[in-house]
Amino acid sequence: MPDGADGPVIQTLELTKVFRDMWNRVKARAVTNLTFSVERGEVFGLLGPNGSGKTTTVKILLGLLFPTSGRVHVLGRSPRDVRVKAQIGYMPEETNLYRFLNADETLDFYGRLFNFGRAERRRRSEALLDLVGLRRERRRPLHEYSKGMARRIALAQALVNDPELLFLDEPTAGLDPIGTREFKDLILELKRRGKTVLLLSHLLADVEDVCDRIGVLYGGALQAEGRVDELLKRRDVTQITASPPLGGAGARRVEEAIRAETAGADVRFEAPRERLEALFLRVIDEARRARLASSGAEVGMAARDLRLTEEPTPMRGKALLDKLVAGEPEAEAPEEAPADEAPALDEKRKKVLERYAAPAEAENEQETLAPEAPRGRAVKRSVLDSLVQDEGVDQDEGLAEDEGAQRRGDDEEVSPGA
Repeated sequence: MPDGADGPVIQTLELTKVFRDMWNRVKARAVTNLTFSVERGEVFGLLGPNGSGKTTTVKILLGLLFPTSGRVHVLGRSPRDVRVKAQIGYMPEETNLYRFLNADETLDFYGRLFNFGRAERRRRSEALLDLVGLRRERRRPLHEYSKGMARRIALAQALVNDPELLFLDEPTAGLDPIGTREFKDLILELKRRGKTVLLLSHLLADVEDVCDRIGVLYGGALQAEGRVDELLKRRDVTQITASPPLGGAGARRVEEAIRAETAGADVRFEAPRERLEALFLRVIDEARRARLASSGAEVGMAARDLRLTEEPTPMRGKALLDKLVAGEPEAEAPEEAPADEAPALDEKRKKVLERYAAPAEAENEQETLAPEAPRGRAVKRSVLDSLVQDEGVDQDEGLAEDEGAQRRGDDEEVSPGA
């Protein structure tokens, strides 16, 4: 049984966060006396315009910021408790994943952060890639992904630890209507499995479709809170629908009955309008049934068992991170050339070898001649010695005669009568 099973999953009491400058002066009051709770197994939407305090609240709930005052508990503990962090998943507004890894390597990396074994990481990766519709794009680096595909892999990494509590910050930003509908279906599936979801979104139609309760922030304070159906219910209007639609006589009889019941009532008969999202999805579904080709992420995220108990298909080869961590050299098998291209490759190799063989031989000759330079100087010395000996002049006597001649020259320069 996870922590906080007997109480709210999220609970704040008079939560306040004030940002100050270096002189301790108040720069901004982001959150003021915020009190709300999120029960287990519900989807809670935190709404508000930009600058209303939503992001600051979520950072406090994640343990990334310290509150100025007030109390906050997540899963019955402090949000900075490591045991709490192991049971939560977070999908930020901006997908800041490692852009040079592919989907397999990304999920493997985050699985290592939770100390999952290799087999468990592979099993979870297989199930999550099927879940978000990225199995066909698993080998592409993330910097080649579209924004919608990046949101899908961000959701997969948020679910890699099968969290009890999931924070979703603008999850449908950048998604097409099909992906948006699939995300909403997945959130409802998470709720059915007992997960708790805190959703931040500016797309109010998405919040309306999936949230049980909502809270509206403005100026860092909670302005409204309650169940979605209760907050949206209009109590001054009664809506009557009929299928098949009423004809002229039937409509007149209904109108007369309503006017007799409520004097002066404004009665109007009009066909109800379908939501644009429903129309779009119906058109696309008809195109899919016609088997029209499309590229990109697969349509139809399967709401599989998020506890990942199914056996996955085996992966081809080892992931790059496995090789790096295990310290194994990354060896690639040489590609065999076709039979008709083998002679051409051999000729190219011969030309390259002939081109570089001559310079290499010259360098080798220079290296072999360099050590023989001292022997050349010794030969020159022996030739000079032989010349001196041939003239019959002793080296010591020659030096003495030179010194005597130099002294006589000096005396002649000094003598005034020369």
